[in-house]
Amino acid sequence: KRASGFSTGSAAIATTVVRRGLNIGHGPLTHTRGIPRELENKKLMKTKTIGLGVLLSVAAAAMCFASNPTLGTWKLNESKSTFGDGAGKSTLVVWEKVGDQHKCTVDGTDADGKKTHSEWTGKMDGKFYAITGEPQADQRSFKKSDDNTIAMVTQKDGKTVGDGTIVVAADRKSRTVTSTMTNAKGVKVTSTLAYDKS
Repeated sequence: KRASGFSTGSAAIATTVVRRGLNIGHGPLTHTRGIPRELENKKLMKTKTIGLGVLLSVAAAAMCFASNPTLGTWKLNESKSTFGDGAGKSTLVVWEKVGDQHKCTVDGTDADGKKTHSEWTGKMDGKFYAITGEPQADQRSFKKSDDNTIAMVTQKDGKTVGDGTIVVAADRKSRTVTSTMTNAKGVKVTSTLAYDKS
């Protein structure tokens, strides 16, 4: 026997038990390998949960932008359009995504034939966001009425100077913009502009 009171044979058994991962403390024998595996499973489930959350957020954002039927580039079809007295012509309209907002860039000509360029960036939540490049307006709001229709309201110095609707065809290849605006003479005029997607 050794000084510890264990025989050589007992030491060998103890070594074998430890190597096999058995707990030889007080109480019944239990296997310790399952604990790390459970922890690993918990970490895996947490990772999957986080990953699913990210995917759902991305999907929600994608659906939000996909729900804007007017995204893309639109060219004016003058032969199918009617213009109110003193109203300009918006010949090219581009809608695009900018972060979590939408941007609308419009190029055209005013009633005198001079080139115009305006920009609006905001959300389609019915709230007003600044617009630049339009002498008769300084802010505008957009809000979806249904899957194919967007309502818009235009203001200048806090007063409403125009409103209208954008109706996109079911095939998303054309759209019609009907708007009533106050022209440079202070008179409200209505224009109906037809656009084709390019």
